[in-house]
Amino acid sequence: MSADECRSNRSYERFFSSAFIRDPRFRQRVRFIIHRCSSVFIGSCLVFLGACAAPVAAVSPKDYPELGAFIESMVERHGFDRAALTRLFRRATLRPQIVAAMERPYEALPWHEYRRTFLTEARVRLGVRYWERHKDILARAEEHYGVPAELIVAIIGVETHYGAGQGRHSVLDALVTLALDYPPRADFFRRELEAFLLLTRELDLDPADVRGSYAGALGIPQFIPTSYREFAVDFDNDERRDLFNSSEDAIASVANFLSRHGWATGQPVIDAAAIKSGADGWPEPFGPEPTRTLREWLADGVFPEHDRASETTPEDRRAALIALEGETGPLYYLGYNNFYVITRYNRSQNYAMAVYQLARAIKSRYYGES
Repeated sequence: MSADECRSNRSYERFFSSAFIRDPRFRQRVRFIIHRCSSVFIGSCLVFLGACAAPVAAVSPKDYPELGAFIESMVERHGFDRAALTRLFRRATLRPQIVAAMERPYEALPWHEYRRTFLTEARVRLGVRYWERHKDILARAEEHYGVPAELIVAIIGVETHYGAGQGRHSVLDALVTLALDYPPRADFFRRELEAFLLLTRELDLDPADVRGSYAGALGIPQFIPTSYREFAVDFDNDERRDLFNSSEDAIASVANFLSRHGWATGQPVIDAAAIKSGADGWPEPFGPEPTRTLREWLADGVFPEHDRASETTPEDRRAALIALEGETGPLYYLGYNNFYVITRYNRSQNYAMAVYQLARAIKSRYYGES
């Protein structure tokens, strides 16, 4: 059975074992339709049917005991009102299409397909405009945090198209759905739901009104709630950390996040790698954390292309061997600490490379380089 078919079968089982569909007659009709579909289209059918299914009007601790335990924890640990939280969750809707989206992340695409979405002329041009519009803020953030302006711009460009697309999903619905009906990461999303409720209390927002990504990311830089509470900063000095409306706060918060995760000012990010014919013995699987020195890579026949003839890169610098899927075969790179730092924003190596290449393109255009 293929990986796609396995994912489809798991989705099918979860779809019918959850509380999304309560009417037995509707369940019977859905089963009939799905069995008539070929296995290739099962995943798509589930997304469509999940969107069309009558949503659960209220999420109740009676249906989800773990929700009752969560409410009790919020009452005991953070002083929330039990009745108010129960009423809030009754306003939430479980969304099966969110679970389906989580199982098919865009970052799972091959690099040569993924890059086409983000490395476009339009995104570079808009990035230059964003830099020009916020050049003073970006200069202050770069000076304060040591993170280059082009990298901040590129992250915001990839995340929300420079603030224009912050997400249309109810964050409450998304986090409740993933905390209750997405077992692989339920614990993670329960923590995010906890942080979200604390955050909305701190910002005096109605949790049911907040919009974001299908995974619960928020604002211009798309911080998950725990990151919002830990890394967001008030850069416009209005005594409010507003990542939804304040470009100053969003720009500085991205810089603060990268700085706190170990960004090294002035150090390289990544180099294309040349691999000596017949070299072997590299660790599997490839990952972004730089655990081996360049000296060790050189001994294994892996060279940073731009330094192969010279010796300007210290051999004790640590690097990771990165492999991305090109159109005609694997593309190899040596990723340094700063590349690893970008992957702390999003664990995908495709994402980190898209941000890096977009940043270079924006910087080149901004300074009028050829």
